[in-house]
Order: sequence, then structure tokens, then C-alpha cells
Amino acid sequence: MPNLPKTRSLRIIDLGRMGWPEAYALQKEYVEKRHSGEEGDILLFVEHPHVVTMGRNGRESNLLASPEILRRTGIAYHETNRGGDVTYHGPGQIVGYPILRLSDWKRDVHAYVRGVEEVLIRSLATLGITSGRVAGKTGVWVDGAKIAAIGVHISRWVTSHGFALNHQTDLNYFRYIVPCGLTDPVCSLESLGVKVSREAVTDIIAKEFASVFEFSGAEKVQLAV
Repeated sequence: MPNLPKTRSLRIIDLGRMGWPEAYALQKEYVEKRHSGEEGDILLFVEHPHVVTMGRNGRESNLLASPEILRRTGIAYHETNRGGDVTYHGPGQIVGYPILRLSDWKRDVHAYVRGVEEVLIRSLATLGITSGRVAGKTGVWVDGAKIAAIGVHISRWVTSHGFALNHQTDLNYFRYIVPCGLTDPVCSLESLGVKVSREAVTDIIAKEFASVFEFSGAEKVQLAV
């Protein structure tokens, strides 16, 4: 076991609806504060307006509409430094951005990604959904359909970006991309017949996140303005 600090607490901040560029800028701010020790570990929750983002390993062929066509459809487009390929974010989706000093847990990127998957698998189990991994792929699936995508960035062992769980997402918007470069179908809590509030889901995820990453607890706080 790594030598963990005696007490590691996780702060939870729900940003509500926020544009992707604004949330990205906020992530970068928190990453720098985490590097300097000005801030502790944080899990940001957010819901984005319609947006497609391309990861640093993305392939243009997986974008099935040009950025111009996306804009005319009301979908923003941004390139980003996270891992992974192209993905979609939009209303009804729960996006989580953990800003963690990973060296306080494990200096292991693979273990971190598997840990995020485990958080989502446990959270879905709490909601009565059996989910799991697919060998050689990143994310979480339910009966062959992808319900959660993961793409992370790590700078000097501080994490950013994270996961997107389809809650009440309009799955039609995925037709503009090949999600994460995979042809697998997508699903959501709603499409699986699970009716649950966003707050209930984020509370479950926060609890499981604290458990998997060995925090002493998780505390909801307001964004300082």
C-alpha cells in the first residue's frame, strides 16, 4: 500500500450548467492551485451545453460532421489535451472532473483510470444496473452499450478531465461522431428505464469516489466567486 496522508478529504463542487471553455479554464485554475498546495483534492460536477471535444489521440475520421456543420446544429467543437478520441457532452449528461494529486494515492495512470471505471460501476450497481468493462477499451458498458466515457489528463501527477455518464442524455446527438472511436451503441440511465434525479446520482458517485480513492470523506462546497 502507498504511504497515504493520514487524512485525505475530497471536496465536491457542482458547477451546474456551464460551457465547456469556461469549465476547462476553471479546471486549469484548480490544477495550478493543486500543484501549489493552495487547494486540496476536488471533484467537479458539471453539465455542458451541446459540445463535441477531440482528445489528443483523436482521429478526424471519427468526426462525422465538420465543425462548421456542428456549429450550425448548435453543437460547439473544441480540441483538448485529454486522452482518448472524440466524444459528445450535452444536457442530461453528468460530467465529472476530478482534480487530484494522484501521488497521494498511487503514481499509476492505469490504476487511476481503472479506479474511475470502478467508481461508475459501483454507482450504477447502487442504482440497480449491472455494468462492466470491455477488455482493451476504456469506459463502462451495459449489455454491450456504452453508458460512460473516460478521458483524462495528468500533469505532474495532478489529474484533470475525467468521465461523462449518460443520465438523461438525448442519445441522437452521438450520431455526429464515432464515440471514442468505437462503433458500440450508447445508452443512458433513462434509456434503461432508470428514473433518478441528477442530485441523487452525483451523491452516489461522490460517495463511491471517496471510497475507491481512499478519502476519509466527501464534502459538498459552493464555488467561491
